[in-house]
Amino acid sequence: MVTIPAPLRGVQRQIASTLTKALGLTEPVQLRRTDPDSVDVPLVAGPVLVVGDAAPGEGGGDGSGEVAGVVSTLRSWGCDVREWSPETGAPSEQRWGAVVVVLTGLTAPDQAAAPVLALGSVLRDLARCARVVVISRLPSDATRARVDGTDDASRRDDRAGDGEVSPAEAAARAGVEGLVRSLGKELRAGATANGIQLADGVDVLAPAAVGTLRFLLSARSAFVDGQLVPVTGDGEAPADWARPLAGKVAVVTGAARGIGAETVRVLVRDGALVLGVDVPAAGEALARTMNAVGGVALQLDITAPDAAERILEAIGRGPFRGRLDVLVHNAGILRDKLLANMTPAQWESVVAVNLAAQLAITAGLAEAAPGLVQVSLASTSGIAGNRGQTNYGFSKAGVIGATQAWAVLLGEGGGRANAVAPGFIETEMTASIPAVQREISRRVSSLGQGGKPVDVGEAVAFLASPQAGGINGQVLRVCGQNLVGR
Repeated sequence: MVTIPAPLRGVQRQIASTLTKALGLTEPVQLRRTDPDSVDVPLVAGPVLVVGDAAPGEGGGDGSGEVAGVVSTLRSWGCDVREWSPETGAPSEQRWGAVVVVLTGLTAPDQAAAPVLALGSVLRDLARCARVVVISRLPSDATRARVDGTDDASRRDDRAGDGEVSPAEAAARAGVEGLVRSLGKELRAGATANGIQLADGVDVLAPAAVGTLRFLLSARSAFVDGQLVPVTGDGEAPADWARPLAGKVAVVTGAARGIGAETVRVLVRDGALVLGVDVPAAGEALARTMNAVGGVALQLDITAPDAAERILEAIGRGPFRGRLDVLVHNAGILRDKLLANMTPAQWESVVAVNLAAQLAITAGLAEAAPGLVQVSLASTSGIAGNRGQTNYGFSKAGVIGATQAWAVLLGEGGGRANAVAPGFIETEMTASIPAVQREISRRVSSLGQGGKPVDVGEAVAFLASPQAGGINGQVLRVCGQNLVGR
C-alpha cells in the first residue's frame, strides 16, 4: 500500500471534499465490519423493525404468516424486534439498526404502497451503518428452473398451468428491484439496502433464505449495497452461525496477498482448513499468510497443465485427508492497455490466468469432488466494461459465463458455483492509480468510499457456506453500489 506523505494529506482531503460537493456524492463514514474476536456480535446496530405486505392477523395473503416467521427468526438470534402495523404504524423514537420488509405476498403493484411508505417513514431514524433488507419473490421461476436443472418438460407444463405468474404479479415483483436499487442510492451514514428474491416454492424460512438475511443484516456485508440475491433452493442451516465452515476444506488460489490473503483469513475464522495456492515468486508472502492461520501453502503456477493434479495431490496429504469442499478462484492479473496498443502476450496472459486456468482446474477437481462449492472472483469491469481493460473485461465476463455453466454441472452432484464481483477495493494495485482518478473511483459508490479486501473475503465465505446452499449461478457485487453496470 502506498503511504501518502503527511504534507500531502491535506491536499488529498481537499480533493475529496471538492469532488464530493461538486458531484453531490456521499460523505464516507467508517463502516461497521466484523470483529474477528466476536463474530456477529452484535448482529445489527440496534432494534429491528419488520414491515410486511399483510399485517399479522389480516389473513389477506401469505404475507402475515411469513412476517411472523421472520419476526420469530430474528428474535431467536437475540435481536430486539418491533413490528409495524397499518393501524399503529411503527414505534416512534427509535434509532433502527435494521428494517426488514417482507413483500413476498405481492400480487399487484398497488399492494406495495403501504409497506413501502411505512419503510420511508422511518428512514430518517436509521442508526449509523443500518441495514434495509427487502424480501420478495423472483419475477418468474425461470431462473430456478435453469439453475437447479428442473427445467424439464413436466416443469414447463406446470408453469403453463396454475403456477403461472400473471403480468401484474410479475410487474410487482420486478418493481421491488428498482425500489431496492434506488433506495440504496438514497441512504446515508453507511446504511445499505439489499434484497432477497425467493423463487416460487422456496419458503421465507428456508435455511438459505434465513442465511442470506443474516448475512445482509450483519457487519459481514459492510460493502454490499443495492444488490438483490436470488435464492432458488433450500440450503442448510449451519450448526454454528459464527463458524459456518467448521470441518470444511477449502482451496484458495492467489492466496499470498490482498483479497486472496483476506479471504483465507475469513475462511479460517469461519472454521475452514485452507490450502493456499500462489506462484513460486510469491512463495515468501504465501508462507507468511498460511503460517499465520495454520493453513498449508502450495507454490504452483495455476496455468500449468498439471495444476489440478498437483492440487489434488496436496489435498490427499496431511490434515486434509483427501477432503475437498470449497474452491475459490481468486488468482488474477492485469495487463491494462488500449486494445489498439495491446500485444498478443498482454491479451493471452490475462485470459490464461483469469479464465482458462479456472476452467481447467475446476474440470480436474469436480470429478474428484462432485459436491464441490466454487466461488470465483469476477469484477465490475466484466459487467460494465472499463477503458483499457478489454482483456481483463473479457476474462471477467467469461468468469461469469463459466460460473453459470458450472452451476448446472456442479449442481447435479450437489455442489454449486457463484461469483463475487468486486468494485473499487483498497489494495496494492489500486494504490498505484493516480490520486484524482483513485478518489473518483472511491466516491462513485453509494457508500462514498472504496471497499477493503476483507469485504470481498466475507462475501466469498458467505457463498461458500452451507447457509448459501440455495444460491447457485449468481454474481454478488461487492462494490458499495458502484454506479457502473447493474
